Amino acid sequence: MSKKRPVSRRSFLQATAAAGAASALALPASAQPAGANERLNIGLIGTGGRCRHLMQSLAKVPNTRMMALCDVYEPHLDQARKLADPKATAYRDYRRLLENKEIHAVLIASPDHWHVPMTVDAMAAGKDVYVEKPLTHKMSEGKVILDAFAKHRRVVQIGTQQRSMTHIIRARELVRDGRLGTVHKVHLTWNRNSDRVRRGPQNVDPKRLDWTAFLGNAPKQDFDEYRFRNWRWFWDFGNGILTDLMVHWIDVAHWILNLDHPEKAVTIGDNYISRDVWQTPDTIQTLLVYPGNIQVYFEGTFCNAYRGAMITFMGTEANLYIDRGRFELIPELRSKQKPEELILGTGPRGRDFYDRPDGELLHLQDWVDAIRVQRQPSAPIPAGVSAAAAAHLGNQAFRGSGAAVWGK
Repeated sequence: MSKKRPVSRRSFLQATAAAGAASALALPASAQPAGANERLNIGLIGTGGRCRHLMQSLAKVPNTRMMALCDVYEPHLDQARKLADPKATAYRDYRRLLENKEIHAVLIASPDHWHVPMTVDAMAAGKDVYVEKPLTHKMSEGKVILDAFAKHRRVVQIGTQQRSMTHIIRARELVRDGRLGTVHKVHLTWNRNSDRVRRGPQNVDPKRLDWTAFLGNAPKQDFDEYRFRNWRWFWDFGNGILTDLMVHWIDVAHWILNLDHPEKAVTIGDNYISRDVWQTPDTIQTLLVYPGNIQVYFEGTFCNAYRGAMITFMGTEANLYIDRGRFELIPELRSKQKPEELILGTGPRGRDFYDRPDGELLHLQDWVDAIRVQRQPSAPIPAGVSAAAAAHLGNQAFRGSGAAVWGK
Protein backbone atom coordinates (compact mmCIF):
# COMPACT_ATOMS: atom_id res chain seq x y z
CA MET A 1 0.00 0.00 0.00
CA SER A 2 1.19 3.50 -0.76
CA LYS A 3 2.09 5.55 2.30
CA LYS A 4 2.93 8.76 0.45
CA ARG A 5 1.30 11.86 1.86
CA PRO A 6 -0.04 14.69 -0.29
CA VAL A 7 1.12 18.25 0.03
CA SER A 8 -0.61 20.09 2.82
CA ARG A 9 -3.81 22.00 2.15
CA ARG A 10 -2.11 25.25 3.07
CA SER A 11 0.82 24.81 0.68
CA PHE A 12 -1.52 23.69 -2.13
CA LEU A 13 -3.76 26.72 -1.73
CA GLN A 14 -0.81 29.10 -1.42
CA ALA A 15 0.72 27.73 -4.61
CA THR A 16 -2.61 27.92 -6.43
CA ALA A 17 -3.12 31.51 -5.34
CA ALA A 18 0.38 32.44 -6.48
CA ALA A 19 -0.20 30.86 -9.86
CA GLY A 20 -3.54 32.60 -10.19
CA ALA A 21 -1.86 35.93 -9.53
CA ALA A 22 0.78 35.13 -12.12
CA SER A 23 -1.84 34.23 -14.72
CA ALA A 24 -3.42 37.64 -14.24
CA LEU A 25 -0.17 39.35 -15.20
CA ALA A 26 0.73 40.18 -18.76
CA LEU A 27 2.43 37.19 -20.31
CA PRO A 28 6.02 37.71 -21.46
CA ALA A 29 6.86 38.55 -25.03
CA SER A 30 7.84 35.38 -26.82
CA ALA A 31 9.48 34.22 -30.00
CA GLN A 32 6.29 33.09 -31.67
CA PRO A 33 4.56 35.26 -34.24
CA ALA A 34 1.57 37.15 -32.85
CA GLY A 35 -0.35 37.81 -36.04
CA ALA A 36 -3.20 35.53 -37.08
CA ASN A 37 -1.60 35.08 -40.48
CA GLU A 38 1.85 34.20 -39.17
CA ARG A 39 2.88 30.57 -39.05
CA LEU A 40 3.24 28.92 -35.66
CA ASN A 41 5.92 26.23 -35.52
CA ILE A 42 4.97 23.36 -33.21
CA GLY A 43 6.95 20.40 -31.88
CA LEU A 44 5.28 17.13 -30.88
CA ILE A 45 6.69 15.23 -27.89
CA GLY A 46 5.51 11.65 -27.39
CA THR A 47 4.08 10.67 -30.75
CA GLY A 48 2.07 7.60 -29.72
CA GLY A 49 -1.55 6.99 -30.60
CA ARG A 50 -3.02 9.88 -28.60
CA CYS A 51 -0.58 12.37 -30.12
CA ARG A 52 -1.29 11.19 -33.64
CA HIS A 53 -5.01 11.59 -33.01
CA LEU A 54 -4.40 15.18 -31.93
CA MET A 55 -2.15 15.78 -34.92
CA GLN A 56 -5.08 15.11 -37.24
CA SER A 57 -7.00 17.93 -35.55
CA LEU A 58 -3.99 20.21 -35.31
CA ALA A 59 -3.54 19.93 -39.07
CA LYS A 60 -6.89 21.76 -39.41
CA VAL A 61 -5.76 24.77 -37.35
CA PRO A 62 -4.76 27.54 -39.78
CA ASN A 63 -1.18 28.77 -40.03
CA THR A 64 0.41 26.08 -37.90
CA ARG A 65 3.23 23.76 -38.89
CA MET A 66 4.19 20.53 -37.15
CA MET A 67 7.90 20.90 -37.76
CA ALA A 68 9.49 18.64 -35.11
CA LEU A 69 8.78 15.24 -33.61
CA CYS A 70 10.17 13.39 -30.62
CA ASP A 71 9.65 9.89 -29.27
CA VAL A 72 11.73 7.21 -27.57
CA TYR A 73 10.23 4.57 -29.88
CA GLU A 74 11.22 4.83 -33.53
CA PRO A 75 8.04 3.30 -35.03
CA HIS A 76 6.02 6.06 -33.35
CA LEU A 77 8.20 8.62 -35.11
CA ASP A 78 7.76 6.81 -38.42
CA GLN A 79 3.98 6.98 -38.10
CA ALA A 80 3.96 10.61 -36.96
CA ARG A 81 6.10 11.69 -39.93
CA LYS A 82 3.14 10.85 -42.18
CA LEU A 83 1.06 13.52 -40.41
CA ALA A 84 3.71 16.22 -39.90
CA ASP A 85 5.42 18.65 -42.24
CA PRO A 86 7.39 16.70 -44.87
CA LYS A 87 10.57 18.40 -43.66
CA ALA A 88 9.90 17.84 -39.96
CA THR A 89 12.95 17.04 -37.84
CA ALA A 90 12.85 13.91 -35.69
CA TYR A 91 14.45 13.68 -32.23
CA ARG A 92 14.88 10.87 -29.71
CA ASP A 93 15.59 13.27 -26.79
CA TYR A 94 12.96 15.94 -26.13
CA ARG A 95 15.58 18.27 -24.66
CA ARG A 96 17.21 18.57 -28.09
CA LEU A 97 13.84 19.50 -29.57
CA LEU A 98 13.41 22.23 -26.95
CA GLU A 99 16.78 23.70 -27.97
CA ASN A 100 15.44 24.38 -31.47
CA LYS A 101 14.85 28.15 -31.56
CA GLU A 102 12.51 27.89 -34.54
CA ILE A 103 9.95 26.00 -32.46
CA HIS A 104 7.43 28.32 -30.82
CA ALA A 105 5.30 25.80 -28.94
CA VAL A 106 5.13 22.11 -28.09
CA LEU A 107 2.40 19.52 -27.70
CA ILE A 108 3.19 16.90 -25.04
CA ALA A 109 1.40 13.54 -25.20
CA SER A 110 3.88 11.39 -23.28
CA PRO A 111 2.99 8.93 -20.50
CA ASP A 112 1.74 10.67 -17.37
CA HIS A 113 4.93 10.46 -15.35
CA TRP A 114 6.66 12.68 -17.93
CA HIS A 115 4.02 15.45 -18.08
CA VAL A 116 5.37 17.73 -15.37
CA PRO A 117 9.12 17.33 -16.13
CA MET A 118 8.56 17.98 -19.84
CA THR A 119 6.20 20.90 -19.26
CA VAL A 120 8.56 22.56 -16.78
CA ASP A 121 11.48 22.14 -19.19
CA ALA A 122 9.42 23.47 -22.09
CA MET A 123 8.35 26.58 -20.17
CA ALA A 124 11.95 27.17 -19.10
CA ALA A 125 12.96 26.97 -22.77
CA GLY A 126 10.46 29.71 -23.62
CA LYS A 127 7.90 27.45 -25.29
CA ASP A 128 4.15 27.57 -24.91
CA VAL A 129 2.65 24.17 -24.17
CA TYR A 130 -0.33 21.90 -24.80
CA VAL A 131 -0.02 18.96 -22.41
CA GLU A 132 -2.32 15.98 -22.14
CA LYS A 133 -4.20 15.25 -18.94
CA PRO A 134 -3.67 14.41 -16.16
CA LEU A 135 -1.26 17.25 -15.63
CA THR A 136 0.40 15.63 -12.62
CA HIS A 137 1.36 12.04 -11.88
CA LYS A 138 1.84 12.65 -8.15
CA MET A 139 0.13 15.04 -5.74
CA SER A 140 3.49 16.62 -4.89
CA GLU A 141 4.04 17.66 -8.51
CA GLY A 142 1.25 20.21 -8.19
CA LYS A 143 3.44 22.70 -6.37
CA VAL A 144 6.34 22.05 -8.76
CA ILE A 145 4.32 22.93 -11.85
CA LEU A 146 2.56 25.87 -10.20
CA ASP A 147 5.90 27.36 -9.15
CA ALA A 148 7.27 26.92 -12.66
CA PHE A 149 4.15 28.53 -14.12
CA ALA A 150 4.47 31.52 -11.79
CA LYS A 151 8.11 31.89 -12.83
CA HIS A 152 7.88 31.45 -16.59
CA ARG A 153 4.27 32.55 -17.30
CA ARG A 154 3.83 30.64 -20.53
CA VAL A 155 0.57 29.82 -22.32
CA VAL A 156 -0.18 26.27 -21.17
CA GLN A 157 -3.31 24.36 -22.16
CA ILE A 158 -4.24 21.14 -20.34
CA GLY A 159 -5.89 18.54 -22.57
CA THR A 160 -9.28 18.58 -20.82
CA GLN A 161 -11.06 19.57 -24.01
CA GLN A 162 -14.54 19.78 -22.48
CA ARG A 163 -13.79 23.39 -21.50
CA SER A 164 -13.70 24.35 -25.18
CA MET A 165 -16.88 22.51 -26.23
CA THR A 166 -19.63 25.00 -27.03
CA HIS A 167 -22.51 22.97 -25.58
CA ILE A 168 -20.67 22.51 -22.27
CA ILE A 169 -19.91 26.22 -22.14
CA ARG A 170 -23.66 26.81 -22.58
CA ALA A 171 -24.41 24.23 -19.88
CA ARG A 172 -22.12 26.10 -17.50
CA GLU A 173 -24.08 29.29 -18.17
CA LEU A 174 -27.33 27.54 -17.27
CA VAL A 175 -25.92 26.41 -13.93
CA ARG A 176 -24.45 29.84 -13.22
CA ASP A 177 -27.87 31.37 -14.01
CA GLY A 178 -29.45 29.24 -11.29
CA ARG A 179 -31.50 27.00 -13.55
CA LEU A 180 -30.67 23.94 -11.43
CA GLY A 181 -31.36 25.55 -8.08
CA THR A 182 -28.87 24.31 -5.48
CA VAL A 183 -26.59 21.45 -6.52
CA HIS A 184 -25.65 19.04 -3.74
CA LYS A 185 -24.81 15.96 -5.79
CA VAL A 186 -22.95 15.30 -9.04
CA HIS A 187 -22.77 11.88 -10.73
CA LEU A 188 -19.90 11.01 -13.09
CA THR A 189 -19.34 7.86 -15.12
CA TRP A 190 -16.80 6.48 -17.54
CA ASN A 191 -17.77 2.91 -18.29
CA ARG A 192 -16.37 0.69 -21.02
CA ASN A 193 -16.71 -2.96 -21.99
CA SER A 194 -13.26 -3.90 -23.24
CA ASP A 195 -11.12 -6.98 -23.70
CA ARG A 196 -7.90 -5.01 -24.09
CA VAL A 197 -6.82 -6.08 -20.62
CA ARG A 198 -5.64 -9.39 -22.05
CA ARG A 199 -1.95 -10.07 -22.21
CA GLY A 200 -0.52 -11.14 -25.52
CA PRO A 201 2.01 -10.10 -28.15
CA GLN A 202 2.31 -6.32 -28.23
CA ASN A 203 4.49 -6.16 -31.35
CA VAL A 204 7.11 -3.92 -29.72
CA ASP A 205 10.63 -4.06 -31.14
CA PRO A 206 12.93 -3.47 -28.13
CA LYS A 207 15.84 -2.68 -30.47
CA ARG A 208 13.99 0.44 -31.62
CA LEU A 209 12.99 1.55 -28.12
CA ASP A 210 15.00 3.54 -25.57
CA TRP A 211 13.53 1.83 -22.50
CA THR A 212 15.70 3.79 -20.08
CA ALA A 213 14.44 7.07 -21.51
CA PHE A 214 10.87 5.80 -21.35
CA LEU A 215 11.29 5.02 -17.63
CA GLY A 216 12.57 8.50 -16.82
CA ASN A 217 11.91 9.14 -13.12
CA ALA A 218 10.14 5.77 -12.69
CA PRO A 219 11.92 2.99 -10.77
CA LYS A 220 14.37 0.93 -12.79
CA GLN A 221 12.81 -2.26 -14.13
CA ASP A 222 13.26 -4.77 -16.90
CA PHE A 223 11.69 -4.11 -20.28
CA ASP A 224 8.04 -5.19 -20.42
CA GLU A 225 6.26 -4.70 -23.73
CA TYR A 226 2.82 -4.90 -22.15
CA ARG A 227 3.66 -2.13 -19.67
CA PHE A 228 5.08 -0.05 -22.51
CA ARG A 229 1.84 -0.33 -24.50
CA ASN A 230 -0.51 -0.17 -21.50
CA TRP A 231 1.34 2.17 -19.17
CA ARG A 232 -1.87 3.86 -17.91
CA TRP A 233 -2.70 0.85 -15.75
CA PHE A 234 0.63 0.69 -13.86
CA TRP A 235 1.38 2.96 -10.92
CA ASP A 236 4.91 3.87 -12.07
CA PHE A 237 3.61 5.51 -15.25
CA GLY A 238 -0.10 6.27 -14.76
CA ASN A 239 -2.78 6.09 -12.08
CA GLY A 240 -5.59 4.14 -13.68
CA ILE A 241 -9.18 5.08 -14.38
CA LEU A 242 -9.37 8.02 -11.96
CA THR A 243 -6.58 10.05 -13.59
CA ASP A 244 -7.06 8.76 -17.11
CA LEU A 245 -10.85 9.14 -17.37
CA MET A 246 -12.51 10.62 -14.28
CA VAL A 247 -10.24 13.64 -14.43
CA HIS A 248 -12.09 14.86 -17.54
CA TRP A 249 -15.45 15.08 -15.77
CA ILE A 250 -14.11 16.15 -12.39
CA ASP A 251 -12.57 19.11 -14.20
CA VAL A 252 -16.02 19.96 -15.59
CA ALA A 253 -17.51 19.73 -12.10
CA HIS A 254 -14.79 22.01 -10.72
CA TRP A 255 -15.22 24.48 -13.57
CA ILE A 256 -19.01 24.69 -13.48
CA LEU A 257 -19.42 24.71 -9.68
CA ASN A 258 -16.27 26.73 -8.96
CA LEU A 259 -14.69 23.98 -6.86
CA ASP A 260 -11.01 23.60 -6.01
CA HIS A 261 -10.41 20.23 -4.37
CA PRO A 262 -12.30 17.68 -2.25
CA GLU A 263 -12.02 17.60 1.50
CA LYS A 264 -12.15 13.81 1.66
CA ALA A 265 -12.53 10.73 -0.51
CA VAL A 266 -13.90 7.23 -0.04
CA THR A 267 -12.95 4.70 -2.72
CA ILE A 268 -13.46 1.02 -3.49
CA GLY A 269 -12.13 -0.87 -6.48
CA ASP A 270 -10.87 -4.21 -7.71
CA ASN A 271 -9.53 -6.14 -10.68
CA TYR A 272 -12.27 -8.35 -12.04
CA ILE A 273 -11.15 -8.86 -15.65
CA SER A 274 -7.55 -7.69 -15.32
CA ARG A 275 -6.33 -9.64 -12.29
CA ASP A 276 -2.58 -10.37 -12.51
CA VAL A 277 -2.43 -8.08 -15.56
CA TRP A 278 -3.11 -4.51 -14.41
CA GLN A 279 -1.95 -2.96 -11.17
CA THR A 280 -4.70 -0.31 -11.13
CA PRO A 281 -8.32 -1.49 -10.72
CA ASP A 282 -10.49 -2.10 -13.78
CA THR A 283 -13.59 -1.27 -11.72
CA ILE A 284 -13.63 1.62 -9.26
CA GLN A 285 -16.02 3.92 -7.43
CA THR A 286 -15.10 7.01 -5.48
CA LEU A 287 -17.11 9.51 -3.47
CA LEU A 288 -15.58 12.97 -3.13
CA VAL A 289 -16.89 15.43 -0.57
CA TYR A 290 -16.42 19.15 -1.27
CA PRO A 291 -16.96 22.30 0.79
CA GLY A 292 -20.44 23.74 0.39
CA ASN A 293 -22.23 20.44 1.02
CA ILE A 294 -21.45 18.95 -2.38
CA GLN A 295 -20.90 15.24 -3.04
CA VAL A 296 -19.35 14.07 -6.32
CA TYR A 297 -19.70 10.37 -7.08
CA PHE A 298 -17.74 8.65 -9.86
CA GLU A 299 -18.07 5.11 -11.17
CA GLY A 300 -15.78 3.63 -13.82
CA THR A 301 -15.29 0.13 -15.19
CA PHE A 302 -13.98 -1.84 -18.13
CA CYS A 303 -16.54 -4.62 -17.53
CA ASN A 304 -19.72 -2.87 -18.70
CA ALA A 305 -20.48 0.19 -20.85
CA TYR A 306 -23.82 1.22 -19.33
CA ARG A 307 -24.13 5.03 -19.25
CA GLY A 308 -20.75 5.35 -20.99
CA ALA A 309 -19.06 8.68 -20.26
CA MET A 310 -21.19 11.44 -18.77
CA ILE A 311 -21.74 13.87 -15.91
CA THR A 312 -25.06 14.79 -14.29
CA PHE A 313 -25.55 17.80 -12.02
CA MET A 314 -28.45 17.08 -9.67
CA GLY A 315 -30.08 20.29 -8.46
CA THR A 316 -33.10 21.10 -6.32
CA GLU A 317 -34.90 22.54 -9.36
CA ALA A 318 -33.49 20.57 -12.31
CA ASN A 319 -30.96 18.01 -13.47
CA LEU A 320 -28.35 18.66 -16.13
CA TYR A 321 -26.97 15.69 -18.07
CA ILE A 322 -23.83 16.31 -20.16
CA ASP A 323 -21.71 14.13 -22.39
CA ARG A 324 -19.27 15.10 -25.11
CA GLY A 325 -21.99 15.46 -27.72
CA ARG A 326 -25.06 16.89 -25.95
CA PHE A 327 -26.67 18.18 -22.80
CA GLU A 328 -30.16 17.71 -21.43
CA LEU A 329 -31.85 19.98 -18.90
CA ILE A 330 -34.56 17.99 -17.12
CA PRO A 331 -36.76 19.73 -14.52
CA GLU A 332 -37.44 18.19 -11.13
CA LEU A 333 -41.06 17.17 -10.56
CA ARG A 334 -41.29 19.43 -7.51
CA SER A 335 -39.55 22.34 -9.21
CA LYS A 336 -40.83 25.84 -8.48
CA GLN A 337 -39.59 26.92 -11.89
CA LYS A 338 -41.60 26.68 -15.08
CA PRO A 339 -41.24 23.09 -16.34
CA GLU A 340 -38.97 23.20 -19.36
CA GLU A 341 -36.87 20.53 -20.94
CA LEU A 342 -33.94 21.72 -23.03
CA ILE A 343 -31.75 19.48 -25.19
CA LEU A 344 -28.73 20.70 -27.10
CA GLY A 345 -26.78 18.35 -29.35
CA THR A 346 -27.40 15.00 -30.97
CA GLY A 347 -25.90 11.55 -31.11
CA PRO A 348 -25.87 8.47 -28.90
CA ARG A 349 -25.52 9.11 -25.19
CA GLY A 350 -22.23 8.60 -23.42
CA ARG A 351 -19.81 8.13 -26.31
CA ASP A 352 -16.10 8.77 -25.74
CA PHE A 353 -15.78 11.00 -28.80
CA TYR A 354 -18.04 12.91 -31.16
CA ASP A 355 -17.40 14.62 -34.49
CA ARG A 356 -19.90 17.33 -33.54
CA PRO A 357 -18.46 19.01 -31.68
CA ASP A 358 -14.84 18.15 -32.46
CA GLY A 359 -13.51 18.75 -28.96
CA GLU A 360 -9.85 18.30 -29.83
CA LEU A 361 -10.03 20.80 -32.68
CA LEU A 362 -11.85 23.38 -30.57
CA HIS A 363 -9.37 22.97 -27.71
CA LEU A 364 -6.30 23.16 -29.96
CA GLN A 365 -7.72 26.22 -31.70
CA ASP A 366 -8.27 27.88 -28.32
CA TRP A 367 -4.65 27.13 -27.41
CA VAL A 368 -3.29 28.59 -30.65
CA ASP A 369 -5.55 31.65 -30.32
CA ALA A 370 -4.28 32.16 -26.77
CA ILE A 371 -0.68 31.96 -27.95
CA ARG A 372 -1.26 34.56 -30.66
CA VAL A 373 -2.70 37.14 -28.26
CA GLN A 374 -0.76 35.94 -25.20
CA ARG A 375 -3.67 35.16 -22.89
CA GLN A 376 -4.36 32.16 -20.73
CA PRO A 377 -6.31 29.37 -22.49
CA SER A 378 -9.55 27.72 -21.38
CA ALA A 379 -7.84 24.96 -19.35
CA PRO A 380 -4.83 26.58 -17.62
CA ILE A 381 -2.32 25.00 -15.26
CA PRO A 382 -4.15 25.71 -11.96
CA ALA A 383 -7.23 23.92 -13.30
CA GLY A 384 -5.10 20.95 -14.35
CA VAL A 385 -3.49 20.73 -10.92
CA SER A 386 -6.88 20.91 -9.21
CA ALA A 387 -8.52 18.18 -11.33
CA ALA A 388 -5.57 15.83 -10.98
CA ALA A 389 -5.43 16.41 -7.21
CA ALA A 390 -9.03 15.18 -6.84
CA ALA A 391 -8.11 11.98 -8.70
CA HIS A 392 -4.97 11.56 -6.60
CA LEU A 393 -6.99 11.84 -3.39
CA GLY A 394 -9.37 9.17 -4.69
CA ASN A 395 -6.44 6.88 -5.45
CA GLN A 396 -4.89 7.64 -2.07
CA ALA A 397 -8.09 6.36 -0.48
CA PHE A 398 -8.08 3.23 -2.65
CA ARG A 399 -4.45 2.41 -1.94
CA GLY A 400 -4.79 3.15 1.76
CA SER A 401 -7.58 2.35 4.19
CA GLY A 402 -10.41 3.16 1.77
CA ALA A 403 -10.73 6.75 2.92
CA ALA A 404 -8.48 9.80 2.65
CA VAL A 405 -8.66 13.34 4.03
CA TRP A 406 -7.12 16.28 2.22
CA GLY A 407 -3.76 17.29 3.68
CA LYS A 408 -3.42 14.22 5.90
